[in-house]
Parts: sequence; C-alpha cells; structure tokens
Amino acid sequence: MRKVILFATLLMMSVGSWAAYYVAGNGVSGNPWCDGLSWKVNGSAMTESNGVWSITFPAVPAGSYDFKVTNGSSTWIGFNKFSAQCSNLYAVSSGSDANIHFLLQQAQDVTITYNSSVICLQGSVGNEYPDPSKYAQVGVPSEYEGVMLQAFYWDSNKLTTYSNTRYTTLVDYADEIGENFDLVWFPPSGNGSGVGYYTKCYSNLSSDWGTQQKLQAVIEKLHEHGCKAIADVVINHMQSSNGWAKGFSTNYFGTYGTYRITSSHICANDEAFTSSSSDSKTLSHGNADTGANDDGCRDLDHTSEYVQQMCKAYTRWLINTIGFDGFRYDLTRGYGGNYLSMYNLASEPFFSVSEYWEDVNSIKNHLEAASYNTLAFDFPFKFKLNAWKGGSGYANLKNPGLRALGLSRFAVTFIDNHDTFHRSDNQSDEFLGYNTNLNGKRKEILAANAYLLMMPGVPCVFWPHWYTCKNEIEALIRIRKAAGIHSQSVVTDEVASTNSYTATITGHKGKVILRMGTNRATDVPEGYEAVYHGELFDIYASVTTGVENVLQQTARPRKYIENGQLYVEHNGEVYDMRGARVR
Repeated sequence: MRKVILFATLLMMSVGSWAAYYVAGNGVSGNPWCDGLSWKVNGSAMTESNGVWSITFPAVPAGSYDFKVTNGSSTWIGFNKFSAQCSNLYAVSSGSDANIHFLLQQAQDVTITYNSSVICLQGSVGNEYPDPSKYAQVGVPSEYEGVMLQAFYWDSNKLTTYSNTRYTTLVDYADEIGENFDLVWFPPSGNGSGVGYYTKCYSNLSSDWGTQQKLQAVIEKLHEHGCKAIADVVINHMQSSNGWAKGFSTNYFGTYGTYRITSSHICANDEAFTSSSSDSKTLSHGNADTGANDDGCRDLDHTSEYVQQMCKAYTRWLINTIGFDGFRYDLTRGYGGNYLSMYNLASEPFFSVSEYWEDVNSIKNHLEAASYNTLAFDFPFKFKLNAWKGGSGYANLKNPGLRALGLSRFAVTFIDNHDTFHRSDNQSDEFLGYNTNLNGKRKEILAANAYLLMMPGVPCVFWPHWYTCKNEIEALIRIRKAAGIHSQSVVTDEVASTNSYTATITGHKGKVILRMGTNRATDVPEGYEAVYHGELFDIYASVTTGVENVLQQTARPRKYIENGQLYVEHNGEVYDMRGARVR
C-alpha cells in the first residue's frame, strides 16, 4: 500500500517542466518494448499530464530490459533518478552507463513515469523483490578455507608449455593437486569447439580433453584426497548442428530426462533471426534475451520452461551421475541471475561461482539477482593486481573489489584465467602482458600469489602459475591453511602507498602479516615469526599458528578402510570417497 500511495503522490506532483521526454532502451523488432526500437533517442514519446510524463508498453514479454529517459537529443537520465519507492518492478544499475535494468518473469504491461525528480517503473503484474531469507542457501560455504585450482588454460588440451591438462595428465597430477587444493575447476566437459565453450551437446562428454570415462577417473582420484571437482557449465548458448538454428543435438541425462531444443528455445534477438546471412531467419523463436547477447552461438531463452527443465536436469546429472561437486557458470552476463539461482536450488552444488565480467557494482547487482546463491569471480580485484604488476602502484592493493563492498564471502579472487592469459585478443587483460615468459617473471608471480593467498575470498590459483612456481605456491597455501584464513577473514592495519603495502589478516587459527614492496619494513613484529621471504614480499605468522612446522611437512592425506568404505583424512578432516566431509 505504501508504494501505491507514493506512486499516486508522485503522479500528482507538478514540477513545471514542459520539455518533451522519451524512453530509449534495448528494443527489438516484434517486441512492444520501446516500440521495437533499439536505443532510439526520440523513438518512444512520453505523454505529459500535470507535469508528469508517462508511457505504457503493452504486453511486454518475459525477458531482460534496459532503458533511460531522454530529452530527445543529448540528455540521458538513468539509474540515479530511479526510485524503488514508487516502483513495483525491481531494477538495478547496469554497466558503466547506469542504464536502468529490470527483468520480467512473465508478460505484462510496463509503465514508466518521470517528473523531473524521479523515474518510476510499474508493471501490471509486478515482480517480487529478492527475498533475503532465501539468500546463500546453496553453493556458498560460510567462512570457507578452501583454495581452488584452475586446471587448464586456453588450448592446454594440446599445448605443453605448462604441461597439457588433458584428463590423462590430470590423473597423473591428482595426488599432488589433492595435497594442496580443495577445489579443481575443470574445462567444459561437453562436446564442442573453442576448448569446449561452444558446446554442441551437453551430455556427450567425449571432448578434446578426453572421454567421459577418463573424466570420471580424475574426479574419483581427486575425491580420494577430499578434493572437490567443479564443472564448467555453459548454458548461455549452444551450437546448432544444422545451419544457424535448424537442428540441435539431443541431450541424454539418464533418469533426469532427454531434451532437444529447437529454434523456439532461442532468444528473439539472436543473430539466427536478425542476421541477413542467416538461413534460419523465418523460424519460430523464443522471448527476448534476459542478458547480454553472445554472437558466437545461439543464445538460450531461459524464460522458456523447457529450457529451465533442461538446465535443471543437466546440473543434477553433472553432480549425481558424473560426480562433480559444483559449478563454474560461464558468461552469466548472458542471462538473468535469477535463473542461475533456480538451477543451483534444483541441483544443490557444494560450490558455485559465476563469471560475471563487469565492474564491482554490476557484480553486486548480479549476486543479488541470483539471491546470493553463488559466488562470482572478482574481476575488479584482478584488475587492481594488473595495475600493480609488481612495480609501483601498491595503493591499488588496498581493499579492492568485492571486499570493498563487504562481499568477500562471495568473491573468487584470481590473477589470470584462460580468457586473459596469452591470447592476443585480450592483451590488456593479462596480468603480466601478452606472451610473457613466466620463468622471467617469477618474483611478480609469487608476490601476486602471496597477496591472493593471504587475502579473504576464495583464491583461485592459475595452472601456469602453479606449474611454474609449484614449491613456492604450495608453501603459501600451507601458510594460509595453517592460519585458517578463510573467505570472510578480516583485514586490519591495512596501509598502502605507491611503493609499499602491509596488512594483518585474521584466520580461524591465527594471524599473518603481509608486507610488500622494495622499501617494506623488515623487523619481525612482536608475537610473530618470519615464515616466508620473497624478493617483493615477506610473511609473518603469529606464533600460535604453528606455520613454521607446517612448512616442513608434505601434508599427505591418510587413506584407510572402515566398515568396507574408503575414507581420507586430510588436514584434520575426514572425507568419503566422493569427497564429502563426514567428520
């Protein structure tokens, strides 16, 4: 009732502004939203009454929408004028341009009003705002001490620069991986191109990385060490096996069902229906995309109940049949975060992380849309490390990324990944620059990993870094675990300048002090012991952590049989053969 009263009050306000106003947004042909016009500055005229401008778009289909109010030329009015108090549709700021972004779960009339003070957004049905009581129900362990390894890089199914990472190779590394890491991120397992990111069939696990049998052998081997396997889930898009969108492969998910999508399950604004060169322009299609378009494949319409059922079946099958323990969701800018939450609630992964490559506030909006039932890769954290790169600029390391918003629990921190490393189309995204010889940059790699592994969040170590500096990175991991540093650890005494950085990080078992920079202090703080000296950093641990002893240990897991079942004892915890902690 309060929103209705506020809405009525705002409608009656007269502000004496008689300029003409319009709505410009992500309209597509055939959709009444923005009259089917894409960001036309004077395309959808608002009507004035008593100083309030308004427009109604009838029967807007389910989908993801963005807009601003304009004056027909140079003035664009965005999220800074949006008022939740007079709106019944939940909206967030989208991108650096601060567009007003909202998602429709079902078709309805959409009315936008503007009175020179606030923009109101009303739906004839309306949407429920995210329910905080449902936040972080699955996929987000609390105060998590685990460390992730990305067990591949681009084309590492065939490259040997940092060892290839086919499943047969990973089996050989499984003991060493299991001794040091808690989560292993696998490449996309579905059959497809582009190291698996352009998938043709989700259920065909015979890929460039190896067979399904080899994949499950690696997962089983990791589970013996209490290490969990994370699947790379590509559900934003799928390759057609016939023409642009004329035929798709059948997915067989065993007891979870058989699914085969058609063109009607592809988003209306996909290139299959908009490109002049497409052979599928006249085929039936789905609703508008609920996120950013990907022009490399056909974008799935996640408003479709059939697509939703397929994705639920797929994620359940990956966990309960193949043996994965969680998911890394690819290109989540491509669909609404509410769908990611839907699939996680259906499959209940231990761990989930979303690739939402955007600024920190947009990532926060995405996490909220997903009801915080996932973590997200902390790209702002990564780019702060890029700005430092081992030289000056230590000020960039103070309180970066999601930690600055109090969201370190939901942050997977990283230095590089397959998309940013040694690929000529992403030179500016790489930590050390395109085609860098990692052996010649060991001091920078180690300093960056020291920072990564001493900070809150869930750190994801990149395979080429681990392969190049195994002993050193494994020692850093042991320091983190000895101190019990976790995803929500508190950072205090944090001081950063152009040439140095220092911070104290509190874990479950003790504290560490990290000092970085060529002119850093070198005295041993009272109550601490020096446990690691690097060219660009030093680490000191509180004497109660026992870190000095841990660094001398190999920390191999102990395996034993009890009542006919295999168990693994690792770091004081016991896991069954599937990797589930039992005590």
